[in-house]
Amino acid sequence: MKVLVACEFSGTVRGAFEARGHDAWSCDLLPAADGSNRHIVGDARDLLNDGWDMLIVAHPPCTRLCNSGVRWLSNPPGGRTLGEMWAELEEGADLFSAFWNAPIDRIAVENPVMHKHAKQRIRNFEPPAQSVQPWQFGHGECKRTCLWLRNLPPLKPTEIVEGREQRIHRLPPGPDRWKLRSTFFPGIAAAMADQWGELPSGVRGDPSRMGRGLQEVRRQGVCGQEQRDRGHDGQTNSGQWRH
Repeated sequence: MKVLVACEFSGTVRGAFEARGHDAWSCDLLPAADGSNRHIVGDARDLLNDGWDMLIVAHPPCTRLCNSGVRWLSNPPGGRTLGEMWAELEEGADLFSAFWNAPIDRIAVENPVMHKHAKQRIRNFEPPAQSVQPWQFGHGECKRTCLWLRNLPPLKPTEIVEGREQRIHRLPPGPDRWKLRSTFFPGIAAAMADQWGELPSGVRGDPSRMGRGLQEVRRQGVCGQEQRDRGHDGQTNSGQWRH
């Protein structure tokens, strides 16, 4: 099965599918943390027409979409304007919409609980199919994650363990906080690969035709696009920010 894991630089989800024999690739604005040559540095939207069987969006930028940050739309943080906050909301909703409406048969998009303004801006919005917790998959901590699923069954818990630590929520401020918050839990990644990786293949369009974007990467290796600079609010100069 050919799998694209978008908005992932850690390689956790990509590695779980690759370990089970799938043709898995990750894509992010950052280079691969594990140095893999199966990672594409760039905008994942450029690859959506490349004949994938499955799209998993592991950590799409959610700062302006999530309910916990809705206050910034009326009271922006220091040094920012209301106009910037609402513009970033539009960008985040457009990115989510591009993934959710991609021409790929099976889609899973991860995001926290959204506020009403985000829901109104996402094309063909549907409620999430489920929410999962790390403690259902072998990690003794809490971090509720919603999953929007298309043509995929909800994940089944694999290892319910004790422990409800809110480690991620309590991370102290710092330059790497956003990176720690956007690292996927291996137990959930393994469940995705085990439970979704055995489904029969099915791609809209011609599955034998690979788009030029992935062809170029396979000829030349990881593309050399420069890492975009990040601002104090975790924002890149392309308007794609991370939680």
